[in-house]
Amino acid sequence: MSHPHPELNAPPVLQPGAVRVIALGGLGEVGRNMTVIEHAGRLLIVDCGVLFPEDHHPGIDLILPDFEYLKDRLQDIDAIVLTHGHEDHIGAVPYLLRLKSDIPVIGSQLTLALVEAKLKEHRIKPYTLTVAEGQRERLGVFDAEFIAVNHSIPDALAVFLRTPGGTLLCTGDFKMDQLPLDGRITDLRAFARLGEEGVDLFLTDSTNAEVPGFTTSEREIAPAIQNVFQTAQRRIIVASFSSHVHRIQQVLDAAQANGRKVAMVGRSMVRNMGIAAELGYLKVPEGVLVDLKKLGQLPDDKVVLVCTGSQGEPMAALSRMANRDHKIEVGDGDTVLLASSLIPGNENAVYRVINGLMRLGATVVHKGNAKVHVSGHASAGELLYCYNIVRPRNVMPIHGEWRMLVANAELAKKTGVPHSRVVLAENGIVVDLVDGRAQITGAVPAGFVYVDGSSVGGTTETLLKDRRILRDEGFITIIVVRDADTGKIAAGPEITARGFAEGQDVFDQVLPKLETALAEAADRGVTDSYQLQQVIRRVVGSWVGGKLRRRPMIIPIVIDA
Repeated sequence: MSHPHPELNAPPVLQPGAVRVIALGGLGEVGRNMTVIEHAGRLLIVDCGVLFPEDHHPGIDLILPDFEYLKDRLQDIDAIVLTHGHEDHIGAVPYLLRLKSDIPVIGSQLTLALVEAKLKEHRIKPYTLTVAEGQRERLGVFDAEFIAVNHSIPDALAVFLRTPGGTLLCTGDFKMDQLPLDGRITDLRAFARLGEEGVDLFLTDSTNAEVPGFTTSEREIAPAIQNVFQTAQRRIIVASFSSHVHRIQQVLDAAQANGRKVAMVGRSMVRNMGIAAELGYLKVPEGVLVDLKKLGQLPDDKVVLVCTGSQGEPMAALSRMANRDHKIEVGDGDTVLLASSLIPGNENAVYRVINGLMRLGATVVHKGNAKVHVSGHASAGELLYCYNIVRPRNVMPIHGEWRMLVANAELAKKTGVPHSRVVLAENGIVVDLVDGRAQITGAVPAGFVYVDGSSVGGTTETLLKDRRILRDEGFITIIVVRDADTGKIAAGPEITARGFAEGQDVFDQVLPKLETALAEAADRGVTDSYQLQQVIRRVVGSWVGGKLRRRPMIIPIVIDA
């Protein structure tokens, strides 16, 4: 089993006839999925998604893959192939198309409809090609065949790539629900057929590789949702991903069965469900859907609200309701249904929202206390099944945190894939498929690119560190006025602190030390403002660290008068 080395160099020139695979996102994380495949000097991109920020990303809206590797090779890209319509697979498409807007975008009907709506907001009109399962398309030097897979959004596809240098099967996100709500199962017959043809590299979804057995069928949660609708006394507020068509379908069906009306809350929810209904993926029972403005005319026990915020996102509708910062006020007797799983890293944010809602008197039903959600990813039993059907020559686990990738690699080995042919890689690691063997050959830049308001890529790790210090440790400003002629201190130092439990007068203790240090600097002939600032920063930082056990941001200001 290969393991990436932190000191890997840039990869060598790709050997003639070989295939190169570079994940620019999705390895070691849940989200930001993007894989670049190269053959004969041409590139194909599979998925282009975003990662949602966590607590240690203050002020960040989205995290994108790093496109640096592609910037000089945009003309070489034959297509972007999208496996399905979740944000962690399509959310970064607008940012890539900003660099070159005519790169063809390939995907299923629903996936492309969701992407096109997103691109419209960015004022980009893409060149698209709609494909369906069983279809085969020539995309430059790549021969792509599309296979139906079942996931928590309709119209998901795996893609099989044939090249003269080898074949690759990318599952995208998938599971093997045998009784899916839309009747569209993962096409294991196609997987077996491709296995017979020969799969040189199998890129498999790792999200649930640690979970034993088989993922529960979507149909099995219907009774739990029905129970919520039958026992709720007042309003029901359902929080879900804005693209989870199957779950919203179950909510609409339960609302109809229990004589309730449903209103969508939030721009992305209204947009995505409108698209799904228009294309026939969401069957809306007649008379069930109403405008949010008309809900006031209905009794509380006839109302269902469907909104975003199931991951505790601070600006989403549910979080704002929990903080009493939304026009919809949650209160006693309301029932909130969190109809989604927890994305790793979001647990604290979600529990904060749950606590806030319960403090307001709501009953909160979630995956932890009721069977109201099932995962959209294959568990270990399903992955084993796939390995035995496909019999790949090489395996590269994708889509998951490191522990998930390792668990998936272990499953591959159990089914007989040789240890040396299971490639564990991180983002930016270059994997070359040469003469039927996959191995790590180098690394390219693949850092985080932050979307911060209107800025894309302008936010650095240093800036985020500063924000974390300001948030966690506070800051101190020290103003000193210096006589421009003599170089001696004419006024100050004056200290202002924010974010400290101690009173302002505690900083009087450091003033004598600071005055002494500044006088000594003047005697040494120090005239440079930057050097004086460093003296101030060193003295105050040392004192605050020892006395108050804090490491705040220290901002010294030297003014010449």
